[in-house]
Amino acid sequence: MLSIALAGKPNAGKSTFYTAATMAEVDVANYPFTTIDANRGVSYVRTECPCLDRDERCNADDCRAGKRYVPIELLDVAGLVPGAHEGKGLGNQFLDELTNADVIVNVIDASGGTNAEGEPVDVGEHDPLEDIDFVEEEMDMWLAGIVDRNWESVERKSRSPDFDLDDALADMLTGFGASPTDVATILRDLEYPADPIQWEDDHREALAREVRERTKPIVVAANKIDVAPEENVERLLKLDKPVIPTTAEGELALRRAAENDLVEYDPGDAAVEITGDVSDAQREALEGLADAMERWDGTGVQTALNYAVYDLLEHLTAYPVQDAAKWSDGSGNVLPDAFLLPDGSTPVDLAYAVHSDIGDGYLHAVDARSSREVSDSYELAEGDVIKIVSAN
Repeated sequence: MLSIALAGKPNAGKSTFYTAATMAEVDVANYPFTTIDANRGVSYVRTECPCLDRDERCNADDCRAGKRYVPIELLDVAGLVPGAHEGKGLGNQFLDELTNADVIVNVIDASGGTNAEGEPVDVGEHDPLEDIDFVEEEMDMWLAGIVDRNWESVERKSRSPDFDLDDALADMLTGFGASPTDVATILRDLEYPADPIQWEDDHREALAREVRERTKPIVVAANKIDVAPEENVERLLKLDKPVIPTTAEGELALRRAAENDLVEYDPGDAAVEITGDVSDAQREALEGLADAMERWDGTGVQTALNYAVYDLLEHLTAYPVQDAAKWSDGSGNVLPDAFLLPDGSTPVDLAYAVHSDIGDGYLHAVDARSSREVSDSYELAEGDVIKIVSAN
């Protein structure tokens, strides 16, 4: 399962984002380091279900009238403060938790109502743009420190006649999520001495930055847009970075209102309809939230998760079935499973995603939409429904 980590300084709204996205109860408070131990839960990315192309909607648990929700892991860790890579705050614990994440959502306080340390200040007092580069810098310097501490082993290996720098760095960086292909690609774009003994700090820092950027891409959730000065949000959106206007509190309010049958709302909807008996105060709050959603195209929580998976990680959703005519499994369940795979994946990759035995016994695959057999090298597209024929 893909893993998304929520990063950011304390009190930016990470835990509220996490609760809104998972509906799991965690401590949420207006002071730094409310989160100490990492919270892990299941959230979802949203896509169109292939059942929209059929006369009837499917009966999958994660499909709501054609809105398909595909599970991912969401990780909420302790807040990051300046100097975290040197151990300040809960920095080392925070950064270590990010090691296994595939992608980062940097939750920032777009209102400017918390300072660099995560302490409450008047709205607009702090510049939220400072909170974007600071998270990247802390992650880069933390990884640079790891590279530096392990560089002596690379130097020792370099004395061997069969030394290969790509292999040595891949061994070092595997734990951070860098594959041998990642390392080879990064080294092609860097300038560095052939002899590791001649590498300087600048070379190691450049390596760390490229590794972090490739293995831990970041999307910014500009949180608290419901109280943020509009000029703050506009400045953030002009940055040459992916920035999603977000109100985690708004999303959480809608999710809870939907659970109580007060509104018609599914995560990722751009609008909300009041359907229950609400008080005047509740109606006013919901209508204000609806106005903000119209202005920013939703609450941003689902959009941020979707952007992280489908855009930054460049994944697609594929649906394996046993019956190509009915798009069902052996029990008659229509489109029961959905898998997230990297762009460029093939039916063979989907077979292995279902189960290693299915992959090992792979014979061929059928496109259920056309009922035609597809080649082993066929590149899957978003929403493909594939029958896998396997000897196992």
